[in-house]
This record gives sequence, structure tokens and C-alpha cells, in this order.
Amino acid sequence: MDLSAKARIYICFVVLVALAAVAYYTRFLAFVSLEQIAAFVLFILLGFLSEVYAIWIPLYGTEMSSSIAIYSASLFILGPAHAVLVVLAATLGSEILMRWDHLKNAPTKFAYAVTFNVSQWVVTLSIVGILVAFARTLPLTLAIPGDFLWALVGFWCCAGVNLALVTGIVTITERKNFFYGFTTSLKDFSLQYVSLFVSSLLLVVLYSVSIWHMFYAIVPLVLVHISFRSYLRLRTEARKTFERISALLDERDHYTAVHSDEVADLAVKIAQDMKLSQGEVEKVDVAGRVHDIGKMAIPDAILLKPGPLSEEEWRVMKRHPVVSAELIQGLEIYAPVVMAVKHEHERWDGSGYPDGLKGEEIPLVARIIAAADIFNALITKRPYREAFTHEEAIDTIRQLRGTDLDPVVAEALLRVVDERQP
Repeated sequence: MDLSAKARIYICFVVLVALAAVAYYTRFLAFVSLEQIAAFVLFILLGFLSEVYAIWIPLYGTEMSSSIAIYSASLFILGPAHAVLVVLAATLGSEILMRWDHLKNAPTKFAYAVTFNVSQWVVTLSIVGILVAFARTLPLTLAIPGDFLWALVGFWCCAGVNLALVTGIVTITERKNFFYGFTTSLKDFSLQYVSLFVSSLLLVVLYSVSIWHMFYAIVPLVLVHISFRSYLRLRTEARKTFERISALLDERDHYTAVHSDEVADLAVKIAQDMKLSQGEVEKVDVAGRVHDIGKMAIPDAILLKPGPLSEEEWRVMKRHPVVSAELIQGLEIYAPVVMAVKHEHERWDGSGYPDGLKGEEIPLVARIIAAADIFNALITKRPYREAFTHEEAIDTIRQLRGTDLDPVVAEALLRVVDERQP
């Protein structure tokens, strides 16, 4: 596992805090009844199962499960000492089970993954446990209004600390913006978090009736899990659909498919050079990879023509950005980039198509894609011309500043390609 020194330091720090927390809370571990022991074991079992069946969300670089409802409920019912041991046992068991195959082939990866994933939950429950226990006597019975308030504070603190720790390692390893990743995850999964908070309260209420009534809470926890899975399936199916379209396009015109990936990679570097937010960078990446899928609607006689296009053929070709936008506009994952895809062939001076937009009327993402698109086209051999040399392409981009290209974007492009040149 190729981790930077910064990532290793971050993981080691979280692990050390977790070890200190376990050592501290172990001193206060005591059971006063068989019912409490049964609840302790049940929480470990439920936590273990929720972790084993967690759903990986590639876009966010994290997993989603119902475990936060279980762990927060264990805190409210059993108190910090027992909750920390619950989360330690549940996560350690599930992590070892799920990653056992990696132990032999990648022991370092296994060690980092297991220790961090276990430790970040231990740290989360420790911090929130101290906060809630300091402000309110535990356990919470929800018999008075104040208990609901502290349960609300405790749950959202638990969600915030856990998400912050996970976002931290993602930020370091993938060089993403921490604030954007944190707020996006909270916003996109706010409904699921609310459902999990209600499930946590349900566990507390059912425990006040009897230990056996807690099994009723499994039903809503499973439903929340299914909602996570359905959300992911929708996003995954959308991505797979356009991967299939790209594959079909590759069979017709290999240049277009390869070109789109290369444009996206270059456009992302331009956006990063311009210091855009992680959200805008991701929009650039998504738009770059689908900006030419509308060429599926262009006949082979036009798309693959080795010579210049006639006026009528150009009229047909100019339809492709509109078709690209129409193909993606009904999908939530592509909603923020529909206009960027549609206007990628607009030009700074208003000479582009399909609507003749000019200057800042053109979406910024579209202006960035356009710059990357033009540069990649220049350095690529086409049926009707040879590829430009690196120097010729740079000279051309300089000439296009203020006419075809946004001058600010063009300057960022020149800085990026200058760094890439050996």
C-alpha cells in the first residue's frame, strides 16, 4: 500500500488516540445485570453484521452502513466505556473477516486498513462519549425531553467526527478538498442519516421495554441499508450505461473514445491549476468524459470522413454537443454538467456553436473542456492531417487566447502542458 508519509502519520496518530481511549475506558468496564451483558453482546453482533454488509460508495471513497445507529445507541444505553468496547470488538472482527485474503499477499495494506478503520470508530465513540457523559447522565432513557436533545447532539456529533476522520484520510491520499468532501457527504446522505438517527432512538426505546424488543429495530435498519444500496445502484447503472456507450463509440471511432479520456485528464489539471474547488474539478472530470458521446448520432460517412466536411455535413456534425446534452440530462449524476457539455464548442469570441455564446456567457466548465479538447486535437494525428508538435500546439493555443479560448483558461492550459513537457 503506497501511502505518503503524511498519510502514515495521520493513521498512526488516530491509532494512538484509539489505544489511549481503550486503555482509559477499560478501567470503567463493569456489568450490573445479565440484561446489560445481553445488550452488550447484541450490540457487538449487530455492529459486526452492519460492518460486514456495508456498502462501498466509490464516488465518496467511503462505506455506508447502519453501524452508526447501533454504535450511538450502545453509547446512549450502556455508556462510553461499554460503547467503546462494543465498537472495538465489532469493527475488529468484521475488518479481519473482510480483509483476511489480503493478509498474505499485502500484509502492510491489511495492517493499515484494519487499524485505521477500527481506530477511527473507537476515537469517534470516545470523543462523543466524553461530550455526552460530561453534559448528561447516561444512560439516556428518553423519558424526558432533554434526553431527546442530548441524543440528537450525540448522534450528529458521532456522524460528524466519524465523517471527519474518514474524509481526512481520503483528503490526504487522494488530494481532495476536505471541506467539500465533508459537506457533500453530509448533504447527499442527509436523509439516510436522519433515518439512522430515528433507528438509534428506536433501539433505546425498545431496550427500555426489554432486551428482546430490540430485535424489532432490525427491520428499519435493514430498510435503511436497502436505501443505501438502491442509491448506489442508480449511480452505478448510470456510469455503466455511459461506459457501454463509450465502448460502442470506440468501435466506430477509436480516436473519439481515447480522446475523451485524455481531454478529461487534461481538463482536470487545468481546473486544479486554476484553484477551483473540488466540486468544480469533479464536474470538469465528469463533463470531459462524456462531452463527445453525442457523436453516436453522427453517421460514419461524416464522423470518419478523411477529408474536409461539406456545409451540410458540418450542419450534422454541429448537432453532436446538443445530442450529448440530451443523452445525459435525465440522469441526476450528470445534471450539474449538462450545460457544460452542450456548450463545449462555444468560443470566447462568440464564433462557436450551437448557440453562439461568448465570453462568460459560456459555462466555466465548458471553457475548460474546450481548451483541453483543442489542445488534445492539435497533438493527435487525424486522418486528414499529421499531429502538431508540442511547440506548434503551444503556439496555436497562444494565438487562440481571447478568440477561441478564454484567456485565463488558456494561460492555465499553457502552464499545465509546460509542466508535462519533459
